[in-house]
Amino acid sequence: MLLPTGILFPESVLRSDFVSVLAAFVAVNTVIYATLAIAKIMPMVHLGDLIPGRRRRAETRSIFPETARDSRHAHPRPLPSAPRSP
Repeated sequence: MLLPTGILFPESVLRSDFVSVLAAFVAVNTVIYATLAIAKIMPMVHLGDLIPGRRRRAETRSIFPETARDSRHAHPRPLPSAPRSP
């Protein structure tokens, strides 16, 4: 069973340059949208992780003069305790 080419519009409208340009625009727009959607669900790549080498400061610039080993395990001031319920 063959369907007529222009059910909603006449065939002359469907074969026009405007409809061809519109179809090309929709196709490109769809490809760009799909690419952005796929890129958004991919894990984040940090460019600094790809470059080898040491990128740390020679000395701490913190206002709390601690060694790097101490600063990872201790807080400068105690954390507030949560209120207890009766």
